[in-house]
Amino acid sequence: MLADRVLTAADLYKAGKVDKLLMTGDNSVDIYNEPWAMADYATSHGIPEEGIAFDYAGRRTYASCWRAKYIFGLDQVVLVTQRFHLPRALYLCQSLGLDAVGVVADRRQYSFASKRYALREAPACIKAWLDVHLIHPSVIGGDPIDIFSPTYKGRYE
Repeated sequence: MLADRVLTAADLYKAGKVDKLLMTGDNSVDIYNEPWAMADYATSHGIPEEGIAFDYAGRRTYASCWRAKYIFGLDQVVLVTQRFHLPRALYLCQSLGLDAVGVVADRRQYSFASKRYALREAPACIKAWLDVHLIHPSVIGGDPIDIFSPTYKGRYE
């Protein structure tokens, strides 16, 4: 599923529909780095390094959306994810002040794992509503990062 997200995003980049791919995910332990894995896959499919930005603290969809707005200073985003995840991701981004549109990255039929993820979406949607309206979970903050600046260091920012 992650490969399909990256390939779909790469197609959007190559078509000129997006200016930069923000690889957002978890790397909370040294041996696990989702953004680097996604970037490696994207570059192996023709995306230049300068077309990729990194968010290493997107450990949940809420955090990825919040950081897109408040760390990376984005106002408009194109979300690329699977159909079952897209409504919640759009809701979170839009609730946090992003003008967000979605692109479905289902490039194939998925196995049982996707059914498990789809079943998890009902409680995840309730959690998303609670996060937006009541909980306001803490997110890893930091200084603003301008991913469009010529001085942006990409992987090493």
